Amino acid sequence: MWETQAMTSVIMGQGTPVTEEEFFALGETSRRIELFDGSLFVTPARTPQHQHISSELAFALRTAARKAGLYVHEAVNVRLLPGRIPIPDVAVTEKINFKELVIDAEAVRLICEIVSPSNASADKVLKMHYYAAAGIPWYLLVEQESATLHLYQLRGDHYVEHSVTRPGEVLHLEEPVTADLVPEDLLPPD
Repeated sequence: MWETQAMTSVIMGQGTPVTEEEFFALGETSRRIELFDGSLFVTPARTPQHQHISSELAFALRTAARKAGLYVHEAVNVRLLPGRIPIPDVAVTEKINFKELVIDAEAVRLICEIVSPSNASADKVLKMHYYAAAGIPWYLLVEQESATLHLYQLRGDHYVEHSVTRPGEVLHLEEPVTADLVPEDLLPPD
């Protein structure tokens, strides 16, 4: 009950930009609510296919991340700047404080988003721009409809496409972890 009332108050009640403090006052929630420069970005629950891809991707990266002294996280708060907190599908980080509610961008080495048809522009434009501005070195964009992996590397203040991997091919990651990703292995069985 409190969760719904607090969210309604913050989302609907004020009509003014939401501060980071107000955002965190929502507490832990099962809803996917992201903060972008004073505005809340609320999306419905992901499809089972989206969640399957996310968990398979995290699983595929986990062993390699451990070997590199890194950690894999799914759907966590990442602070890009004060007041700019997305929830990426998967993030690979350096050692962090696991009890904190937010991971600062400086700890993130690779960020992954799975494109949903309903919010493709957020992943391909808005978040890509924000992740680059925060200095996150690698960005992996997964097109779930075509099972295509787009790997971007930060160059200066923007991302440059490093590789495109389609079904039948293998993405050989060398940074920040050494791992092979097979697009069709991320998809749920037919």
